[in-house]
Parts: sequence; structure tokens; C-alpha cells
Amino acid sequence: MVSTIPGSEVLTSGLNMISQSLQIPVVIFLIIFAFFAVVTLGSLIAEYTSRKKITPDTLEKLIYEISNAGSSDELMNIIKNAKLYENQKVILVKVLRGNDLTDETRETLARKLIEFEESSRAKTLERTDIVTRIGPTLGLMGTLIPMGPGLAALGAGDVNTLANAIIVAFDTTVVGIGAGAVGYIVSKIRRRWYEEDLSNLDALCDAILDKLKH
Repeated sequence: MVSTIPGSEVLTSGLNMISQSLQIPVVIFLIIFAFFAVVTLGSLIAEYTSRKKITPDTLEKLIYEISNAGSSDELMNIIKNAKLYENQKVILVKVLRGNDLTDETRETLARKLIEFEESSRAKTLERTDIVTRIGPTLGLMGTLIPMGPGLAALGAGDVNTLANAIIVAFDTTVVGIGAGAVGYIVSKIRRRWYEEDLSNLDALCDAILDKLKH
């Protein structure tokens, strides 16, 4: 008869203790993620209602106005009256005010300002990307952790404990997948918006830089 190795029991007990100790933190994070998903969805709707959509015709008209501007003051008024976000106007004004710089330095300034704006947008997307990737993982952990004691209780004939474990498992799965799905949708929509905004900003910066060269 083969005897049980004490070391194996210690390792198994240690793994079980670590696994069970993670249940409460997992549930807490899932609640936080669910709350964050609801808030993020609301902020997406608010952002959509206040979004300034720039059509290709509007962008083309604005570029022609910049190219045909007769003076720096006129160019400044065109930027301030344009249908753009305030942060975009700030960047364009900074590029315009760099007319005392050399062409190379002014282009470097414009490129760095656009990079800073891109970095700011990326930080916004990072939060929902984290929920998209971690939410389902936490949901899976929340599913598996209570099933161990539940199956052990089933072996002892305790059906109520198994039923409670299954309820917790299903709840954490639904919350984790739901939060991840909301995060994915929000990230997908915002990424498309932000790429469009940065592309328009880049085109307008090029138009201003080209105007200042002449």
C-alpha cells in the first residue's frame, strides 16, 4: 500500500488556501469593473452627444481657408472660429505662434504636440482595454474558485453548499464577460473617433506649416 507523501499534502493545502483567499479580491474587482463599465458607457454616450463631427468637405474647406489666409491674424481667426475641439485649437495656435522658429523646429514642435495629444488619447483607451482583457479573466477565476469547495461538498452530500457555489460561479462569469464586452465596445468606438481626430489634426497642422513656409 502506497502511503501519502506529507509534502504533497502541504503543497496541495497551500494551493487550495491561496485559491480560496483570492475569491473575495476577485469579487471586489469584478464589482469595481462592473461599476466602471456602467460609468464608461454613460461617458461614451455623453461624448457622442457632444462630438464635433468633421466631414471631408468641412476639412477640405478649412484647409482651403488656411491656405488662402492673407495674414497671421486672419489665420488665427480661422482657427478660433473653426468647428474643432478646444484642445485641437490650442495645438494649432501653438504651431501658428511658432512663426519665429525655423521650418525644421516648427515641424518638430507640431509633431511633438500631436504626439502628446495621441498619448493623452491612448491613456483614455488603456483603462477600457484593461477591463476588456482582465474582466473575462476575473470572471473565469470567480467561476473556478468556488467550484472546488462546491464539488467537495457534493461528495459529502451537501447539495446546498454546491448550489451556492454554482450561483457565485455563474454570477462572476456573467459580470466578468459583461464588463469585458462593454469595455471592448467602448474602446472600439473611441479608438475610431480618436484616430479620425488625430488624422484631421495632422492634416490641419501640415496646412498651417505649409502656409507659414510661404
